[in-house]
Amino acid sequence: MKLTLTSSPHLHATQDLKSVMYDVVIALLPACAVSMYLFGLRSFAVILTATVAAMLFEAGVLYMRGKTDIKATVFDGSAMITGILLALNVPPTLPLWMTAVGSFIAIVVAKHLFGGLGFNVFNPALIARVFLLISYPVHMTAWIAPRMAETVTAATPLGVLKTEGLAKVHGAWTNMDFFLGNTGGSLGEMSALALLLGGAFLLYRKVISWEIPFAMLASLAVFTGIFWVVNPQKFADPLFHLLTGGAIIGAFFMATDMVTSPVTPKGMLIFGVGIGLLTGLIRLFGGFPEGVSFAILIMNALVPTIDKYTKTRKFGTQGVVA
Repeated sequence: MKLTLTSSPHLHATQDLKSVMYDVVIALLPACAVSMYLFGLRSFAVILTATVAAMLFEAGVLYMRGKTDIKATVFDGSAMITGILLALNVPPTLPLWMTAVGSFIAIVVAKHLFGGLGFNVFNPALIARVFLLISYPVHMTAWIAPRMAETVTAATPLGVLKTEGLAKVHGAWTNMDFFLGNTGGSLGEMSALALLLGGAFLLYRKVISWEIPFAMLASLAVFTGIFWVVNPQKFADPLFHLLTGGAIIGAFFMATDMVTSPVTPKGMLIFGVGIGLLTGLIRLFGGFPEGVSFAILIMNALVPTIDKYTKTRKFGTQGVVA
């Protein structure tokens, strides 16, 4: 089965919204499983709370809007994905009531105040993450070490790089730690391997196309690689930036959101390159150690403009539509 996101004219595909959404849920399961292995019931409770709260808020808003197909919409998978992605973007120690607040922001504010699924301008899970980061910065940056019998605080690799320098990073972790999952951080940045497996599944199922993930990760690697070549004692290598933080989950699961990303292949490439460059710029020179969330949201705002100038010609006409 193939699902292609393009500008009109359209032909009917064999996949429907529900099947696409549940493919994404399946693709997220490896990352969820790794987080539960590393943090046990902490991560399970956060994921469950975010997901259930998102679906309940979805049902409540649909009821208040007088919708008649509430059950079908609640279980179409869209709210479930938002809840899971939100959970994977927060620490395992986040209080559950804050997690539920994040689900409220994602579903009610970032999604339904814009008109519901298909009308939101920004990725709902990322809007919720940024809201939580600004509102509860202490809790949103309270990282713990994985697989510890007792709660042991641990900084993220990007946080250590920002505050203590590259030498400290090299003394604490290896690239294999980042690849398999042996660091502090959000639930969804533990294992690059788990995320890549999910991303590969989405590509195989043709739920997403290659342009956005490739352009984002390639531009991030090139941008950070330039500074690494110039000064390898100060700047981390490109592989470090690809394997840490939200680079992979952002590339395959957040930036590729069909509602908030461009519809043309050329637009997708521009969109992905913009995210990669902004992520690198924020990581290297910004006040935050991570930049994926902010980069995606900034580029979300530019999607209408990107679509406008990358439109294919109208069916039956010649030339590019301005």
